[in-house]
Amino acid sequence: MTGPNAAPLPQAPTPLPGLGGEGVLHSVAEGVYAFVQPDGGWCLNNAGLVAGRGRSVLIDTAATEARARRLREEVERIVPGGPDLVVNTHFHGDHTFGNGQFSDRAVIVSHEGTRADSGEAGLGLRQLWPDVEWGATPLTLPTVTFRDTLTVHAEDLRVELLHVGPAHTPDDVVAWVPERSVLFTGDVVWSRVTPYVLMGSVSGSLLALERLRALRATTVVPGHGPVGGPELIDETEAYLRRLLELAREGRRAGRTPLETARAADLGPFAALVDPERLVGNLHRADAELGGLAPGARLDVGASFREMVAFHGGLPACHA
Repeated sequence: MTGPNAAPLPQAPTPLPGLGGEGVLHSVAEGVYAFVQPDGGWCLNNAGLVAGRGRSVLIDTAATEARARRLREEVERIVPGGPDLVVNTHFHGDHTFGNGQFSDRAVIVSHEGTRADSGEAGLGLRQLWPDVEWGATPLTLPTVTFRDTLTVHAEDLRVELLHVGPAHTPDDVVAWVPERSVLFTGDVVWSRVTPYVLMGSVSGSLLALERLRALRATTVVPGHGPVGGPELIDETEAYLRRLLELAREGRRAGRTPLETARAADLGPFAALVDPERLVGNLHRADAELGGLAPGARLDVGASFREMVAFHGGLPACHA
């Protein structure tokens, strides 16, 4: 689904050389592009480009050196020399490890909490999948931060950066392009991929989705999975509400989150990519039902080990 001014999507995008999945900037509205990496699983994130007259903004980067280089090649097809600004929607490495490919020219912008969390997390994500060919991904932190909202201008196009966390992480930001009715959601919204809120909040995510719905976007570019419309907000919300039902059932039965996940009937959500995230999501939901504040920290390592146990091995990462 595309915006009212969208150009046709290419029918046969060029595959990433030597890598699985696609890596092509598709036009979703005049001057607005989405970089989509199927199937949207672990570390296969989306990015976006807003290219106005003479100025441009890149929203998120990519996980590995090869994928970030491919993103830069695609951006330079539209914007010779690369973007003027790079926005990090949150601190996870799949959205930030490619910053170094653009920092020679671009100013990198994020929420102040995202910069702090990026610095603390460092390159730790690489340790979860040591067999991935990460390449050179130097830790490159944002140099401009904000707290609530920030509007940047790609000349004739505004890009409104809105702090909506805690949701996926403690401090998520979305990028809204009102002149084109295009919304880049980062990992607050997902498409055909299991949402993941272990480091953020279930209740906060629901509030964030309500806020995003009020923007009445025509085109929604999620953090992972295919581009769509406002139905992606509804689908993400439906998963989270089912998650809360499962968490309440598990608490009533005296089950641990892992036991609840193993007994769960996810119905249509079982077909989403990376269903093992249910375990981490249940840890967050159960903790919030027990009174934990949204965005408060949980033991991510322990939860990930339980996801591995639920999955029957290390989940696939095709980055």
